[in-house]
Amino acid sequence: MSKKIHVRPGKSQSKAGFVVGIIFCLIGLFVVIPTFGLFGLLWTAVAGWIAFVHYRNGFTDKQIDSHVIEIDENEDGVTVTTHNGFLGSSYETEETTYRKDTENTESVENRLKRLQGLYDQALITREEYEQKKKEILDEL
Repeated sequence: MSKKIHVRPGKSQSKAGFVVGIIFCLIGLFVVIPTFGLFGLLWTAVAGWIAFVHYRNGFTDKQIDSHVIEIDENEDGVTVTTHNGFLGSSYETEETTYRKDTENTESVENRLKRLQGLYDQALITREEYEQKKKEILDEL
């Protein structure tokens, strides 16, 4: 089974980003371009792009993903792939695989000691301790 999660900034965050983007565009037009020329054009173009992205996310239903997370479950475990980027472009991808058997790689002795520590610190009840202890021992 595979599923995708699209992560987008919140509407209010995007509206604030749009206002800041417009301010930077105005600074670019009236200060940076006249003072620095070509650099000012680059500044204003980047500020315009920021304003555009935040406008789309804050004021329309056609939001732009900041991340896409793909979760692929199979019999061996779960693979999580994260794509960072705007407009479908992926400039950074990270993939992590979680095996189903990794939970049990810790030795039974260490798991029982950790469980005893939780009980000794009164973080779990006697019933919870006994139930989890039984589950750990049943895995043997």
